[in-house]
Amino acid sequence: MIKKKQVPNKDQIIKEYLAGGHTFKALGSKYCVADRTIQTWVRAYRKSFPEGFMSHLEDSDLRKQLARSEMKNELLEEILKLASEQTGIDIRKKFGAKQS
Repeated sequence: MIKKKQVPNKDQIIKEYLAGGHTFKALGSKYCVADRTIQTWVRAYRKSFPEGFMSHLEDSDLRKQLARSEMKNELLEEILKLASEQTGIDIRKKFGAKQS
């Protein structure tokens, strides 16, 4: 009889994948688990919450990601502003302008 290896952080791996930013292969390397195994776990998880599997993620994790994204956006806006001031050239793309 073949024993299955117990993975103590299976739920953490699933949540990390669903939060985005990681591939099955990257998570497999990080946790020493086959990427196909993680893919199977995620598929089973999604089947168990078909009405909205993302709603089952912790709200605090989503708030942290949102805060991080907002901070990154503010940083990029400030970089564009400083670059425009220092060079005197408007770097932002003008949507409606004709391209030559």
